[in-house]
Amino acid sequence: MAAAATTFYVGVASERLMLPAVDAQQALADLTEISSQIQAAVVFDDKGKVAGSTLTDAARTEAVARSAAELLAAAEALEGAHSRLTQLEVATAEGSVFVVRDEKATIVATTRRNATVGLVFYDLKSALRSLQPKPAARRPAARKTTAAAKKKTTPKKASARKQTPRKKPDAT
Repeated sequence: MAAAATTFYVGVASERLMLPAVDAQQALADLTEISSQIQAAVVFDDKGKVAGSTLTDAARTEAVARSAAELLAAAEALEGAHSRLTQLEVATAEGSVFVVRDEKATIVATTRRNATVGLVFYDLKSALRSLQPKPAARRPAARKTTAAAKKKTTPKKASARKQTPRKKPDAT
């Protein structure tokens, strides 16, 4: 039997969009609905605690989360850890494992072989972004008025159109 070729893709991302926050199970349900390439997916936090999974077996879910964290650690060791890795793909002859993380959460997904790499990364990043709470709306800054600005008030101009009195309809 021939050895399976393995490819590592490593990247750093800085893109950020704000969407309404959802829970991990809902994010995974949305992910598997829009991406037919994903076979299984798990979301976990930076301490390894699983927040959601498409797998039914809890032991397998924990093992997938732990393996994804180990893959990220190994890839960072290879890269020299100049910056924190945000995405990783491991491709084999049978399929791929994708790992994407941000500041608070990590998502790992498996696919069949020949998955569309860019699309899978995009879908996983979108799922992670949907977990982020929406930032509080910013209020516009109050306008400052100075003493000089208060003195320079101009009177309102008269309307250019001449107003005519309104006639009342005759009562017949």
